[in-house]
Amino acid sequence: MCLAIPGQVVSIEDIGYNRVGQVKFGGVERAVFLDFVPEATPGDFVLVHVGFALSKIDEAEAKSTFELIERLGMMEPLDP
Repeated sequence: MCLAIPGQVVSIEDIGYNRVGQVKFGGVERAVFLDFVPEATPGDFVLVHVGFALSKIDEAEAKSTFELIERLGMMEPLDP
């Protein structure tokens, strides 16, 4: 079993042959490879596993997952 966390794409750049995006997870931003989701654009939500975005998801699904993670005490509340 693997765990994928939703995040929102903030920016995208091409580095060599790879598309790399800054993705926001709550209050933390990380570099994520976007090669598996070439259609992703800034503002989109993606599911990320070990530094790779695996798929795009809609905002409602992402927020629902964020709320669940918050209730479990695994993430600080998102800014309003």
